[in-house]
Order: sequence, then C-alpha cells, then structure tokens
Amino acid sequence: MAVLRIAARRLAWSIPLAVVATAVSFILVALLPGDAAVSLAGRNATEAQLDQVREDLELDQPVWTQYGQWLGGALRGDLGDSMINRQPVAAQLNDRLAPSLSLIIGVVLVATVVGVAIGIGGARRGRFGRAVNAASIGGLAIPDFWLGLVLIVVFAVNLGWFPPTGYVGWSDGFGIWLRSVTLPIMTLSVPATAIVARLTRDAMSTALGGEYVRTLRAAGLGERSIVLRHALRNAAIPIITVVGLVFVGALGGTVAIESVFAIPGLGRTAVQAASTRDLPVIQGIVLYFMLFVIASNLVVDCGYGVFDPRLRSSAARGRMRTPGGDSP
Repeated sequence: MAVLRIAARRLAWSIPLAVVATAVSFILVALLPGDAAVSLAGRNATEAQLDQVREDLELDQPVWTQYGQWLGGALRGDLGDSMINRQPVAAQLNDRLAPSLSLIIGVVLVATVVGVAIGIGGARRGRFGRAVNAASIGGLAIPDFWLGLVLIVVFAVNLGWFPPTGYVGWSDGFGIWLRSVTLPIMTLSVPATAIVARLTRDAMSTALGGEYVRTLRAAGLGERSIVLRHALRNAAIPIITVVGLVFVGALGGTVAIESVFAIPGLGRTAVQAASTRDLPVIQGIVLYFMLFVIASNLVVDCGYGVFDPRLRSSAARGRMRTPGGDSP
C-alpha cells in the first residue's frame, strides 16, 4: 500500500509538470529560426503563397493559441497532422515507437545486469576495483557516435557478424531482430554500464563496510548471502537512482545513435522534424519522451518504496494522521 500511495502522489505531481514541459517546448520550437511555410511551399514561393500556407496551417495565430489548440487535441488523443506529409502524428510516432523502445530497454537491461555485476565484483578494493574505476572513466569519455562507427567497421564490415544499419522488427524473427539492435545497444551500453558499475561499486563498498556486515560474518553467515541478500539490498537506493538516470540518458542517446545506424525510431524522426520545423511532430516526440521520463521516475520512486523502509514508515505515519485513521 505504501508503494501505491507513493505512485499516486508522483502521478499527481506529473500532471502540472507535463503541462509546463509541453508548453515550454512548444514555445522554444516556435522560436527556432526558419519557417515551416518555406519548407512546404519552396524557397521560390511568393509572399502571398507563404501567407496562404501559414493561414492553412494556422501558423499566423499567436503561440499560446496554437498551444491551446494542440493541448486540447492531445487530451483527446489527437496530436494533429504533420506539416510536411499531412499524416496523423500519433500514427507516425507509434510506428517508430518499437525501434526506440528496443534500444532503450535493451540498454537499461545490459547496463543494469553487467554494471551491477562488475560493481559488486569491484567493491572489495583491490586490483579489480581499481580497474573498474579506470574502465568507468574510459567508458564515459568515449563519444557515442564515434564508438558506433568503430563497431560498424569492426563487427559489420570486417567480421560481418551484424548488419551495419537498419532495423528488423519482432515479426521477422527474434534472431534477426536481435542482430539488428545489437550494435546500437552495445554503443549506448558502454557509457551506461560504466556509470552503473562505478556507482554500484561505491555503494557496495559503503554497505560492506557497515557494522552489521561484521556482525553477520561473526555469526557465521556465508559471504555470498551477505553480499546478495543484505549488502546489495542496502545499496539498492543509489543503484535504482542511477538506473533511472540511465533510462533518461538512453532517450537522449537515441537521437544520435538512430541516425548513425539508420534506425527509423523516435530519435531519428526528431532530427528530421527539427530540420523541416515540423512543429506537430516535434511536439509529439517531446510528449512521448516526457511520458517515458514520467514512467521511469514512477518506477524509480516505487523502487524506493520497496527498498527504503523509511519511506514505508513515513507513508504509514501519514495514513494514521489522516481523518478516520486511529493512531495506536
């Protein structure tokens, strides 16, 4: 029940946050240099033709009026039509959702499993621990786009193990899908894994240095049980936090990596829409990314409620103070 109360409270705060974030992004995109009417009518169009295009697209109205119309449609599930191809934005983005989610979820899984395993192994402050520190610094210093190009040359061009570009969906077979997303997931996972490994190592080192660990060892409890059942649980809060940050970072990483690997996802669509100033598509992508961030923060907050007893006890005290709740 404590987790449900935490989730409900976070969702309530997410509603005004979503309105503010979409409003700010709408205004910033509207202030970008360039003119969508020129992209549609062509550079040789007359001023009268450009004015007609702006009127047809309602670009001649104030920004707040345009945002109000967009927000009203978004609340009904209508994100409008693209200015360029006049197709429904929601349908276009839904078609590009699977490639982006494949990369993001794959990166989070790889970074969490590999990073936590490496961090636990490096928590004992030896040569391996120093190697984890050095590798984490190196992993963070490597640019994503450069690493992606290197992986394409080595594993796609020279070895021929994976396709260099493109995306294949689940419907064509799991193996083909996995081969198509392996290189981009590897590219985004290197810095993400470095961050998780470093934070896990620091959190586990602190947890293993606690008094309760020495008490458990004195009681004869096995080292594996101490590490996995007790120390890892106490170190879970910073690990959950960094995994949530990895998810958000993977969202931003898809913008560049999808262009490098020619993956038809939301990130590549955002780049294309920005180049043509296609405001409805850009705003739709902002909304999708914002919903992803809200969902990620919600999962992280629920994780806090599961692993942090202080939050559960605080929620219980809040319940007892509510009308109708009897404090013992």
